[in-house]
Amino acid sequence: MSKPRHPLDKPRHPLDKPARGPRTSPVGSALGPGYSVANSNTRILGPRPSALPHFQDRTPVAPAAANLGLNSDRLRLQMVHRLREQGVADERVLSAMQAVPRHLFVDQGLASRAYEDAALPIGYGQTISQPWVVAHMLAVMCQGRTPARVLEIGAGCGYQAAVLARFVPEVHAVERVRGLYDQARLNLAQAGVRGRVRLIFGDGMRGLEHRAPFDGIVVAAAGVKIPEALLHQLAVGARLIAPEGTAHQRLILIERTGLSSWHRLELDDVRFVPLRPGTQT
Repeated sequence: MSKPRHPLDKPRHPLDKPARGPRTSPVGSALGPGYSVANSNTRILGPRPSALPHFQDRTPVAPAAANLGLNSDRLRLQMVHRLREQGVADERVLSAMQAVPRHLFVDQGLASRAYEDAALPIGYGQTISQPWVVAHMLAVMCQGRTPARVLEIGAGCGYQAAVLARFVPEVHAVERVRGLYDQARLNLAQAGVRGRVRLIFGDGMRGLEHRAPFDGIVVAAAGVKIPEALLHQLAVGARLIAPEGTAHQRLILIERTGLSSWHRLELDDVRFVPLRPGTQT
């Protein structure tokens, strides 16, 4: 008996074919010129800020207090201004990022760097995404629509879920590392959005079938292929954004166009940590 074919194994559009450079189309037009895309678990492959020095993994501590005082409001405003200059135009995303205190989601010792355009370590080999990365991925996923229900795979410290919760009525976020799940719960409560995010400790590769379909899915780690379960949990007309590949990875935007059809668009070269099954306690 032959193995069932993955829904995206057979190209359905010329953009499915491998490309040497980023491809653009109306659904990917939020990609700014001269920028590579990455997320909380990526190494930037383009003219982005240089990588941080190596940090040893540490057991998460309680969220940082609001130790930046009134400066945090000013720094967030500067961050949003910078995001506009970098090509992010979605006002819903920008307003949400201005409202969420990013310094509450990082270690207290790094709070003074919270509003730099840089990834910062959160332990367990993971990092909180660069602000531009969060804004870009969410803007591309939500472009032209207002999603009512979004699934995030790889919640990390909870920051991206907190941003989503500012303009998406129903946010589900799955985290497979128990220590990060516990930290995200504390962070979301400290930021005042815990009640708006359904945080789940579990295997993100399976998605959340009992809550599907979703109007958007964002994935924070790279698999050899995007899990088929996630493709089927998209609503028709909804989008999923995720990295795909092993040694060579690209950011992929997928739109479900019918009950058995998906449109695939390849964006920039990226480097993400592997998408892993199961949970880590």
